[in-house]
Amino acid sequence: VCRITLSCVPASWYCSVSLLSLGCVPRQRLVLLLLLLCSALLLLLMWNPTRRPNTQQNKYLSIAESLEVTDVENPTLNYGVVVDCGSSGSRVFVYYWPPHNGNPHTLLDIRQMRDKERKPVVLKIKPGISTLAKTPTAASDYLQPLLSFAAAHVPKNKHKETPLYILCTAGMRLLEQVAILEDIVSDIPLEFDFLFSESHAEVISGKQEGVYAWIGINFVLGRFDHAESRQPISRRRTVGIMDMGGASLQIAYEVPGTKPGLTFLFLSQEDAAKGVLAEFNLGCDVEHTEHVYRVYVTTFLGFGGNMARQRYEDHLFNNTINKRYSPKPLFDPCLPVGLSDSVVRGNQTLHLRGQGEWSRCQEAVRPFLGLHNGTMSPGGVYQAPINFSNSEFYGFSEFYYCMEDVLRIRGTYDSHKYSRAASDYCATQWSILKHRLDNKLFSQQADLNRLKYQCFKSAWMFEVLHSGFRFPLIYSSLKTAQLVQDKEVQWTLGAILFKTRFFPLRDLQQESLRPNPNSSWLRSSFVYNHHVLSVCILVVALSILLYVLRLRRIHQREQRQNEVLNLLWAEEGEALLP
Repeated sequence: VCRITLSCVPASWYCSVSLLSLGCVPRQRLVLLLLLLCSALLLLLMWNPTRRPNTQQNKYLSIAESLEVTDVENPTLNYGVVVDCGSSGSRVFVYYWPPHNGNPHTLLDIRQMRDKERKPVVLKIKPGISTLAKTPTAASDYLQPLLSFAAAHVPKNKHKETPLYILCTAGMRLLEQVAILEDIVSDIPLEFDFLFSESHAEVISGKQEGVYAWIGINFVLGRFDHAESRQPISRRRTVGIMDMGGASLQIAYEVPGTKPGLTFLFLSQEDAAKGVLAEFNLGCDVEHTEHVYRVYVTTFLGFGGNMARQRYEDHLFNNTINKRYSPKPLFDPCLPVGLSDSVVRGNQTLHLRGQGEWSRCQEAVRPFLGLHNGTMSPGGVYQAPINFSNSEFYGFSEFYYCMEDVLRIRGTYDSHKYSRAASDYCATQWSILKHRLDNKLFSQQADLNRLKYQCFKSAWMFEVLHSGFRFPLIYSSLKTAQLVQDKEVQWTLGAILFKTRFFPLRDLQQESLRPNPNSSWLRSSFVYNHHVLSVCILVVALSILLYVLRLRRIHQREQRQNEVLNLLWAEEGEALLP
């Protein structure tokens, strides 16, 4: 007879079930099913992988997920608001993040909030806050539309725990800053319930803005994403950034090592270096020194594309008008061939005629870098050395426009390809360039102003990169971009990341006050599993007892039937006897 042995019960409870009896004894089938279910439950209790947080699921979301509508109905989401008060206008950004993943080596997973149409929750107003210099008490009224906009998007029940940061770029004089900030700090809490204090409103320097931009870009690229391990963490290589606007030029990159180990030629260089090196800790605990970064960051005022052109034209005007006056136009190697332009200063006008010679334009713009001997960068500012064999950079704004708007070679920078394309552009007749623009052969952002000064700006960018910052001509780790992973990265993202870097520590400390979720057979989880185990054992014992009683009843019934059958046989046998 084929039997099934229940090996999951103790040896003293040994029993077997005949398969032949299952068809005629339905209760035995039920008992067997109960025993199998209890055995499976015991195995599930012993296998307990659900107590650990799955950090893999809490990594940075993919591009597709980050562009989805923010689920404001999700009660676990947290929110933050940053106001960028600029010189020309102010913008408010609303961010959100899920609960921290529990890894003390990672920052909060902060993302930009998106509305029902999947658009970033951002609002900009004009003019800038610096226009309130004479009426500082109107600062809170000035910010009211921005904060009302943010309050409408953040769930009402989350306002009191939503940090608000009001950060003004350095465009106001000291006295203006104090008066405006005092009005903001005193009046904003009266109307809005955001988490806001005096330290949440400040005027940041260009150095801080550069650091925040560096943090934001490296965060989006996942360069702060360290592996969870008991061993010393292995930090990923960070990227440097270069941003050339219309008026200024900025560069930021990590300086290897957490201790000052740079060699200075002169004491004055050491003093200068202190002003351009920023050291900060991105760990959620100041004790975690493995998250200390040293970043070289500096801003060069007057080195933006438009301001550089203005300084160049001032030089041409002063050297020409003051020495001689002639109605004949001055040939400019930095304008396309055949283009006529003019420089007006006061009541005098200098006429220019494009020559389109890119190599001569390079020579003409190089003196405006203000280079010095030694380890000095444009304008005489100290520059920390760059390890070009083990570095990576991203170029934004004019670095991107110079390569993409008319040259259409965005992406990885190649100096030879760039030089050839720029030289060909400069040498092209102005009438042909205008015809190409009319036929939409350039990017949508290209206009007549871009066409006029593309030759100059391309030469200026080349000289800044190779003569100013001394990038080698063969360097394949520079990428020009407008977006990072299809997202516009603002310095405000880096600002809120930096200011919330201690939030994970608060969450981890609160978590440590709760029972340890990893000890599944201890404390509360032990009590829970112990009761389940006891119930399972009781069910198994009752099932076996019922089964044994059932067998005994069947055995007794079979005995009674046999006795009756024997009696019948005996009676029939007696009747058959002669």
